[in-house]
Order: sequence, then C-alpha cells, then structure tokens
Amino acid sequence: MVSTTEHSRPGTRHLTLITLGFLLCVFAVGTAELLVSGLLPPVAAELGVSVASAGQTVTAYAMGVVIGGPLITMATARLPRKGLVLALVVSFALGCALCAAATSYGALLAARVFSSLAHSTLFALSLITVTGIVAPERVGRAIATVVSGLTFATLLGVPLGSLLGQRFGWRVPFLAVAMTALAGGVLLALFLPRTPAQVTGVRAELTALAQRPVYLAILTTAIGFAGVFAVLTYIVPLLTEVSGFSTGIASVLLLAYGLGSLVGNLVSGRLTDRSSTGTLRGVFLGLAAALAVLPFAAQAKPSAVVAVLVFGLLATATITPLQILILRHAEAAPTLAVAVNVSAFNLANALGAAIGGGLVAADLLRWNGIAGALLALAGLGLSYLAVPAAGLRRG
Repeated sequence: MVSTTEHSRPGTRHLTLITLGFLLCVFAVGTAELLVSGLLPPVAAELGVSVASAGQTVTAYAMGVVIGGPLITMATARLPRKGLVLALVVSFALGCALCAAATSYGALLAARVFSSLAHSTLFALSLITVTGIVAPERVGRAIATVVSGLTFATLLGVPLGSLLGQRFGWRVPFLAVAMTALAGGVLLALFLPRTPAQVTGVRAELTALAQRPVYLAILTTAIGFAGVFAVLTYIVPLLTEVSGFSTGIASVLLLAYGLGSLVGNLVSGRLTDRSSTGTLRGVFLGLAAALAVLPFAAQAKPSAVVAVLVFGLLATATITPLQILILRHAEAAPTLAVAVNVSAFNLANALGAAIGGGLVAADLLRWNGIAGALLALAGLGLSYLAVPAAGLRRG
C-alpha cells in the first residue's frame, strides 16, 4: 500500500482539509458525469437537437472516461503528484466552463469529452494520495470517505443541478460544478504536501495492471457492479409498475436508496480496515441475496421499501475493499490500475443497463433482480479467483 512515514504524515486538521478537497473534486466529477441527464429538454431546445441527441453527451463523457482516462494516466505517469492533481482539477473545471459556454451541439460534445479526460486519473490520484497520508489502520475509512463524493453526487449533485438548470438555465449548473472542483483544488493547493516525481513509468504501471489479482479485481468491478446497474437503472419503473407506488413516492424511495448507499459505503470502509476480504465477499453475497429477493419483495409495498433500503446499503459497499485489493497488489505503480478500475465502473453501468433494458423490452421488468443477483454472484466468484483462500487482510 502506498504510504508515508509518521514524520511526513499531515496533522489531523490538514488531513481533514486534504480529504475534504478530494471529496469535493470527486463530488464534482461524479456530478458532471450525470448532470446532463437532468437538463436534457432545455439543452436540446436551445442547441436545436433532439432529446436523444442531447443524451449522447452523457455517453460521450462516459467514453472519455473509459478510453481517455487510462491514456492520460499513462502519459502523466512520471509527473509530480501534487502538480498533476492541480492540473487535472483546472483542466476539468475548464471543461465544465466550456460546456457552459457552448453555443452549438458539437461544441458541447467536445467540451464534455475534454472535461471527462481528467475524471479517471483525478479519482485514482485521490484514492492513492489519501491512502498514503493516513495511518494504515484507517485506509479503508479514508477511501470510503473520498468515494462518498460519488454518492453525494447522485444524491445531491444531480438533483440540485437539475433545479439550478430549471431556475437559472442549463449553463449555470456546469459553472457550479466547475466552481466546486476549484474549491477542492484550492484546499489541495494549500494543504496537500508536495511529493517528488514518480520514478516508475508506463512500463511499471502496465506491469502492475497485468498482475492476476489486479486485473481480476477490475473484472470483478465490471461484472459484479453491473448487477447493481441492471436493477438501479430501472428501479423507478419497478416501484411504480410492479409495487404500485406513485412517481413521487418512488422518487422518495430513490432518495432513501441514495442515503442507504452513503451509509453502506462508510460502514464498509470501517469493516474493510478489519478484513478487506471478508467485507468484499460478505457484501457480494448479501447483495446477491438482496437482488434475488427483490422480484418477490416488489409485489407488496412494505416489503418493497425494505428491499430498496437493503439494496442501497449494499450497492456501493464493494468499492472500498476492491480498491484496497488493487492498491495492495499494484503497490509499486498503482495509478493506472486504479484509473482502469474507475473506467470499469462505467463499463458496469453500460453492461448492467443493457442487460436490464433487454429484460424490460421482453416485458420482464420484475425479474431484473435475478439478473442482478447472477452478476453479483459472478463478482463473488471472481473475487475468490482474485484473492487466494488465505485472504487479504488489512490494507
């Protein structure tokens, strides 16, 4: 695991401010990824394109993360970490500002891709840096805190962006995201310690990525987390059409899901500090069980509420132990491996949504949970391949 000595580790106050800086940056990139989904009608109307075309800006951002992120990571492998972090924050904020200034569909599409290029590397450096400045017994909690920025993005960032867009126009939310990222960047500029340039280069990063536990952990993310998206993408139709909730109540339950995800992620961080292997496998097993029960629980409103809450608690709880696994085995050069794992979450989103969409098209909406459960079980099986039976203990 990336680490620093006790002498070089920041004090508690500085550590808190550094973590907050990274959390704000992760919140910003997480919000930016899905922001357009809540602004499609006004964006389409002003730029003179269809809503479907406007929606492709979400796809463009995701593809920028999946393809461009690892390339940026390799290209910057030898740069000093603090300077790179700040450059990525400025680049991302500039991309968001260009989105706000776009006067044509092509300009918006290009700005979305440009802003996405910083996503994977910035997120990876956030996780790697916090693991190097906290005490070893708190690594899991530190990672979970930074990852919670993504949960806050879904829970607060995207809905608030939609409200800002409705009230002040669709360009304002992009500026708000840029300012949030810059606020995080200011904290990092002031309190993040300087580190020397990395001595490892692209070859070392690729070697670390090619290790069996590392690439299997990334595959675990892509397959296992797809089970979450197979259900989450269509959770509102499930609650309205199968459970019989109104759209308003379904939205409240989606908020409850988000709160559950936040709590589950933070609890997972604490449990990971005790046993990362046990946490990873326990969460995948619990997630598979919760998803398998969902089609039956969804038939009655009380049981549907419980099932959604349990689903939320388990949905993001695999992220921290998977990151610990990757950081441990790619210790010498972990940035590319973590960046590729970030891309794997985007692939999981696409794969899960496609599988769930196929079932919905076949009039099998209620049974998406079974598909999700099978994917979660596949993730569990891959975790056993990635980690020997002896297990991975403290990160």
